[in-house]
Amino acid sequence: NFYTSIVINNQEWMQKNLAVSKYRNGDVIPTGLSNTAWQSTTSGAVAIYDNLDANNTTYGKLYNWFAVVDPRGICPTGWHVPSDDEWLSLTQYLGGVLDAGGKMKTTTGWNAPNSGATNISGFTGLPGGYRRFNGTYLGYLGYAYWWSSTSFSDPLFANYSALKFDDTVVFRWTFDKKSGLSVRCVKD
Repeated sequence: NFYTSIVINNQEWMQKNLAVSKYRNGDVIPTGLSNTAWQSTTSGAVAIYDNLDANNTTYGKLYNWFAVVDPRGICPTGWHVPSDDEWLSLTQYLGGVLDAGGKMKTTTGWNAPNSGATNISGFTGLPGGYRRFNGTYLGYLGYAYWWSSTSFSDPLFANYSALKFDDTVVFRWTFDKKSGLSVRCVKD
């Protein structure tokens, strides 16, 4: 995979969602899990939205949080999954949680109205949706969710950042670690 990057506020971010199927050491990340297998795993797993190769090309893969923090590394050498603080730094630099989302979203590829989308930051956020903890897929064309490497105080959840088709807000909260979200890597 080839990834272009952009520097935003002294952080170098990939401009595309991660699409690797192996850890940094070459071990394969389990994929093709049924809904039942997806919801019962507590180790790294990866999926493509609706199992369609075209979605992998455009939106990258959806990783559960166990893959995100696996010590074998999911990002290429020299890169890492951003912490919640790194996501917050990006958001604050782009005008704060109420306005940064529009500056991070592409101007095409989202459901209408794609509120405030300018991609002036060059982040190139696309709506790849997510895979719920129970294995079902939701949010395609309307939502973009990215994991952080930060675990929440409840051990079942971890922090994420998200964009929405009808808002300029960057949503930051928690998801069940068994959910499959996109990953953006940031330079070490």
